[in-house]
Amino acid sequence: MFVELYAQTDVGRVRQGNEDNFLVLDLASGESWSGSDGKPEPPDGILRFEVGGEGLVLIVSDGMGGALAGDVASRMAVESVREMLTEDDQHKTDGQGASIALVDCLRNATGYANYAIHRKSLEDPRCSGMGATLTAAAVAGQTMDFVQVGDSRAYVIRGDEIKLATKDQSLVQQLVDVGQITEEDAETHMFRNVILQALGAQSDLTPVLSRVRLRRGDIMLLCSDGLSGKMRAEEMLQIVAAADGKLPAACDALIKEANKRGGEDNITVVLARFDGEDLEAAAAPEPITVELAALEDDKTLPGMEDDTSPIP
Repeated sequence: MFVELYAQTDVGRVRQGNEDNFLVLDLASGESWSGSDGKPEPPDGILRFEVGGEGLVLIVSDGMGGALAGDVASRMAVESVREMLTEDDQHKTDGQGASIALVDCLRNATGYANYAIHRKSLEDPRCSGMGATLTAAAVAGQTMDFVQVGDSRAYVIRGDEIKLATKDQSLVQQLVDVGQITEEDAETHMFRNVILQALGAQSDLTPVLSRVRLRRGDIMLLCSDGLSGKMRAEEMLQIVAAADGKLPAACDALIKEANKRGGEDNITVVLARFDGEDLEAAAAPEPITVELAALEDDKTLPGMEDDTSPIP
């Protein structure tokens, strides 16, 4: 299986700084690219490569907090996950030496990032109250598993269909779930930016997990709410289609359109297209199916007591 990808982040038209971040991590080679690396272009070989057995991780994180705290939170989010997935092999096997699935490693790394951000916010007055969303995708074999905290989003595009693959952890989504408002109401609701969970906000964390079965030619779109808050999914699909397969052009066009519509927030987009004979071709028609499941209560990621006790 091969992946072609591109990522782009933009400060928008109103904010003074960019509190968004992203991560592209090829676990086979160890190569990575993030918004905080200070590199306008990615390392050689990271734009198109064969996905090895170790898999691929893609992340978008949207920071929040006063002064520079949001930037600190989103940077810690992606760097903590990258560090744990690439440098700490002891957390990739269970007590009997068996390998842990990539999505479980990612879930544990998310818990570690939550702990690190939460502790930093308690110890450093300049970072008090900071937090970050995290929408992360683990690609291994023929599946994409998503770990969701907050209201950044992941979409899957297959042919002329686009589908939201994650579920916002937000107040308006909760109101939609209980039938108090419609999805259309949620798009303009006065509390649409209120999220119910963020990395660092509290010691315990309960991510939402979802899964999509990959098909040849599928495109995954990860974004912060600087994009999803400005256009409907169908409009994103039209812009990506108009780029005629050129992912950098699609990222640029999506960001330009969000800025054209106000650009009040930072905007980050990660696009990845999957191909290769190892992937099944989509049957005609084969709609995108999202398997969505919250973690059970007994699997809530706990807080940590000290620096040396990573997520169990």
